[in-house]
Parts: sequence; C-alpha cells; structure tokens
Amino acid sequence: MPANNDIQKGNEMANKLHRYLLIIGALFLLGKKSNAQELSVVDSVDLQRYAGTWYEIARLPNKFQQDCAGNITATYILLEGGRIKVVNRCQRKDGDSSVAEGIARRAASEGPNSKLKVRFAPSFLSFLPFVWGNYWILDLAPDYSYAVVGEPNREYLWVLARTPKLGEKTLDGILERVKKQGYDLASLIHTKQSY
Repeated sequence: MPANNDIQKGNEMANKLHRYLLIIGALFLLGKKSNAQELSVVDSVDLQRYAGTWYEIARLPNKFQQDCAGNITATYILLEGGRIKVVNRCQRKDGDSSVAEGIARRAASEGPNSKLKVRFAPSFLSFLPFVWGNYWILDLAPDYSYAVVGEPNREYLWVLARTPKLGEKTLDGILERVKKQGYDLASLIHTKQSY
C-alpha cells in the first residue's frame, strides 16, 4: 500500500499537469487569429492545367522554409482518386538542396476544388486532422501563369509563377489584391531564383 506521502506527491503532479494543460490550451486559443472578413478563393481550378512546376516568387516567413535560401519550386502531380503529389524543393543556406514530398486532397467534397488540404507527415498519420494544412488558391491568372496560395488565418502565403520571374506590374497587382483580403505583407520575402 503506497504511503500517504507518495499519494500526496502524485496528486500534486496531477494538479501541475492539469494547470499546464489549461495554460497551453488558453495560449493556443489566444494565439488564433480571427478575421472578420472571410478569405475568398477562386471559384474553381482546372487541376490538369494547375499540375506541373511552379516557381516561388514571394512568401510570408514560415518555419517550414526557414533554411531555404532560394531556388524554391513546387511541383504538383495528379494521382488517381483526385489526390495530388506535392514535391517542394529549395536550395538551403548551406548550398545543399532540400526536398519535401506530400499529398494534397480536396478539403471538402461539396466545396470548391480551390480549397485543398495538404500533408507532409508520414501516411500512417493521415488519419489525424492536424497533420493536414489548408492550401487555398486565392488568386489564379486566367492563363495559369501565376497563382496565390494562402489559408484562412492569413499566416501563410505563397505567390507562385510558371517562370522564375514575374513582372513588377503583375506582382504589384497581386499583392494589392492580397492586402485587400486582409493579409499583412510587412514581412514578405521575395524569393531569390537563379534559374
């Protein structure tokens, strides 16, 4: 039979753990951004035309790409069943290349195909909702020469193009439309492409 001292220590540990979980939960809720304005996406996407390689023109800083120095591309390959293979490449600061492969799928069968979910976690974790991130196509050129990808919290943003460079006037128009969607572009990174 455990001593009263051991039971008391166990109860103290449980209470501390409970307090930590409450604090973490509160911080998580406080950290969530709420935007009164709904983020709008393009009505629909021809995924056959969207497939292929895109060059990153600009992005908001994110933890996934903090080691990327430039030459960033995303390649989309259509798979059976409506899924899309995603291959992201970049040149790291040390000069080596980095490759990340993932899978994208439609976010909701009833919703527009411009709202996707993407995961880079191993497939055995795909049943967990939090491994799937939002990939919403916010802007798309009629000729599919550029695309803008974001997500509802406006923390992530990528401007993509079919060529390594995008005209200044075109980029300015894109960024103006993105600002109207409620994005803060003060920390926007213009990607270095040497292709």
